Amino acid sequence: MHEIVRRHLGKVVAGAALAVAGTAVMVGITLPGTAGADEGGGKGGGTQAGQQAGQGPDAVRPGVVERAPAEGKKGTGRDPLTGDEIRRVEKIALNGQLLNAGETVDGGRGPQRLGVDLADPATADELDDPNAPRRADVTFYDYKTDELVTRTVDLDTGKVERTTRQHGVQPPLSRAENAEAARLLIADPLGADLKADYKDATGHELTSPDQLLLNGAVYRAIPGGQPGALDKCGEHRCVRLFPKVKNGPWIDARWFVVDLSARKVARLDRH
Repeated sequence: MHEIVRRHLGKVVAGAALAVAGTAVMVGITLPGTAGADEGGGKGGGTQAGQQAGQGPDAVRPGVVERAPAEGKKGTGRDPLTGDEIRRVEKIALNGQLLNAGETVDGGRGPQRLGVDLADPATADELDDPNAPRRADVTFYDYKTDELVTRTVDLDTGKVERTTRQHGVQPPLSRAENAEAARLLIADPLGADLKADYKDATGHELTSPDQLLLNGAVYRAIPGGQPGALDKCGEHRCVRLFPKVKNGPWIDARWFVVDLSARKVARLDRH
């Protein structure tokens, strides 16, 4: 890294080795708020992304009648959801019209899965009732309509009790969404600095999100505070990435915002 620093900066910066290529900066220390970077390589494990690559949202498959998922190991009361329960409710929630009409972050079939959580009690009477119904909230982001979709499933009956859709609600990003944002940035001309810094750090070309450890934060537009291309962020799903070279430095890409809904990349002005 010492030679990299001298080549790009012409001097050594005490406390952290920096390598500057254009506007991207490699940082040899953890960036604020990113200590929990995904150490899984940025892959969309456990998500919908990539599973239907190359298929448009209107692609129709032959109808198949599936057997109801097995119940598996069950929790009780307010116990955390078991792995079996999570897999079961995911399958129950992602069915029918939701599966056929929704769109994932990479344009595949069905909405993008975000997470599964134990639902709050429906009434005050259920708070202290050990036999109260046990429910799970399964959340998705539908890139076709830019809506957060939540389906509440009764774990005992296996029925979807309610479905809600919300515009402008932006929960934390999934691993698959961070990976897709990195893929778009790498492919965009604005990703040239990111790729140059990666090559300086590793000696290899950056061609895939799998080469990085990724974390990201939702970006919301501020009136007059960003390029016009990002004015819909908040209504659209947008991300600022915090990429890290595996076994290497962080790369400061905070000046770039990826609009996942519009599949566009823009650079913020530095003030």
